[in-house]
Amino acid sequence: MSLGAPTTLRDLLSPSAVAVVGASEDPTRIGGRPIAYMKKHGFEGAILPVNPNRDTVQGLRAAPSIADIPRTIDYAIVAVPAPAVNEAIRGAAKKGAKACLVFSSGFAEADAAGAVLQAEMAEIARDTGVRIIGPNCLGVFDARSKFLASFSATIDRGAPEPGPLAVASQSGAYGSHIYFVARQRGLKVGKLITTGNEVDVDVAETIRLFAQDEDVHTIAAYLEGAKDGPGLIAALETARAARKPVIVMKVGRSKVGAAAAGSHTAALAGEDVVYDAILRQYGAQRARSTEEMLDIAYACRPRIFPVNNRLGLVTISGGAGVLMADAAEDHGVETPPMPEAAQKELKARLPFASPRNPVDVTAQAFNDMSLVETNMRIMLEQGGYDAILAFWTSVAGAPSIADKLIHAIKAGVAGFEDRLFVHSLVATQEIIDRYEAEGHLVFEDPTRAVVAIAALMRFGAAFAKGASDPPEPLTSAALPPGPLGEREAKAVLAAAGLKVIEDRLATNPTEAVAAARTLGEPLALKIASPDIQHKTEIGGVALNVAEADVTAVFRDILDRAKTHNPEARIDGVLVSPMIEGGVECILGARNDPVFGPMVMAGLGGVFTEVLKDVSFRRAPIGPSEAHAMIEELKGAALLKGARGARPANLDALAEAISILSRFAAANVETIESVELNPVRALSDRVVALDALIVKRAGIA
Repeated sequence: MSLGAPTTLRDLLSPSAVAVVGASEDPTRIGGRPIAYMKKHGFEGAILPVNPNRDTVQGLRAAPSIADIPRTIDYAIVAVPAPAVNEAIRGAAKKGAKACLVFSSGFAEADAAGAVLQAEMAEIARDTGVRIIGPNCLGVFDARSKFLASFSATIDRGAPEPGPLAVASQSGAYGSHIYFVARQRGLKVGKLITTGNEVDVDVAETIRLFAQDEDVHTIAAYLEGAKDGPGLIAALETARAARKPVIVMKVGRSKVGAAAAGSHTAALAGEDVVYDAILRQYGAQRARSTEEMLDIAYACRPRIFPVNNRLGLVTISGGAGVLMADAAEDHGVETPPMPEAAQKELKARLPFASPRNPVDVTAQAFNDMSLVETNMRIMLEQGGYDAILAFWTSVAGAPSIADKLIHAIKAGVAGFEDRLFVHSLVATQEIIDRYEAEGHLVFEDPTRAVVAIAALMRFGAAFAKGASDPPEPLTSAALPPGPLGEREAKAVLAAAGLKVIEDRLATNPTEAVAAARTLGEPLALKIASPDIQHKTEIGGVALNVAEADVTAVFRDILDRAKTHNPEARIDGVLVSPMIEGGVECILGARNDPVFGPMVMAGLGGVFTEVLKDVSFRRAPIGPSEAHAMIEELKGAALLKGARGARPANLDALAEAISILSRFAAANVETIESVELNPVRALSDRVVALDALIVKRAGIA
């Protein structure tokens, strides 16, 4: 959002002189906790309490107002009632503050009067250049500088330690929760910023600043919504360029913003699905729970992000092997079999084991640890796996087994330090520490291990891919005046390069019959009206019409249209040839209120109506990204020729998606949504049979 001047993370987290406006003598009150925390844990900067009713606060000399502080400051913590906050910020700006942290509530989250105060606060940020965190936020901390500017009671239970994990959270309470749960799991959260109402500094900017900080290796973010979609995208791109994983817990799965336009595209593009697509497109990983977020953050510690997607499974239990393989398939991780020669070699060592993948070494491995070493080495040398997940269960924690197993594993994986090694076992913390000292990961639950591995593989692919390089948008289209009917929409899209079905407009039965003779049967007849968008719902479409029936069908369609909407403008009836076969698809684009132009692709019919099998990207995109959208569809196998059917031309489909995305990006100021439905994906081409364009409000 950046209302104030450009800033660095140091400006927000490492001040040298901080005023505390509303400072309290009571170390348990909002205005007292940050003073108590910083004094206790050794903050080296100057702490300057402001309290008009006390000469000292917690042993520090207090000033009656900011103006009375006898020196310049570079930071202010504000903990006074809402009506007094803006004056405090102005005073801090006059004293040289670069940033103000506002604990106080009672702003836009409260009522209309509070919203007015918050708008005034935004103006102060613009006018003075002071960066504002909050209002209505729980605070920030930086473990390295000991700047503990928070009133969270979790710090009473354990002060933060310098570490590579940083947390950005719109919710103060939940950000504090993430910090403390991470601390209990041994993950060191070195930096935390909670943004509250986000009058100025938002989670997106916080992610960007963390990505630019050399102390931060992994970023966890709690997000309720973004006001600045391009800013969030830029932040994710910055993190991807720095090879820093961003794990996002996005909450609030509403359909806000999707109900306005009259198309499937808008109805399907609810807020949540758009955020999901944005996070995927720009290399972030979405977590559905705190446990999953911290599992992934833990897995990032070795900083090994496999570029490919090949997982080797080792197990002492056939059942656990099946469980891990199932989880891998659920999360899109490949578990290819070992090469035949390698399987024979493993079988020769242990005839009754399964050497395919999962590689079942059975409990015999604990009697002959050379089996562990040999199997690991053969899998790495010949299997080509990017990661190995091994299930050892609680046996690995037995004192008589642990030393020998760790030694065998180390010997087996020596020389493959670039691979990711994960173990599912139950052991004491001392034994787990020994695995982690080798750069390995340990999970009790193998399914959770697979989820974390899948996330790391997606990070690896995103880092290898690098920043997005979208194609240039097309030239903006010259739109005919007024609402666009199907024929006008298809003409506009055809001019942009999309393939649409040939048709003829008939204004009377004679013209319809003439068109039928030219086009050949069977035929499709559809009402042509800029005022009737959903033709099927009013009986305005007839399919598989023979030439002999054209006159009667023409009249029936007109009658139904006039009955449904007597005021509708009727241009006539469109006559076009039937195109059958292939796979029915839907393509669309819409202007999202946060992220701008989004393109959609999916399978048609029941896949759209019931299963909502669609994929989204921010436009514009090239054909390679469009291919990735196709691969995400649950029904992608149908496009590839399931059950002996001829495969669709996926290159043509990807090209159509790309062109539509470029069209949407070029016309973002004039077009609200576009829909091509149905689209026939055939073996030799892709052709749109119907089209809808909805102009933005106010466009004639």
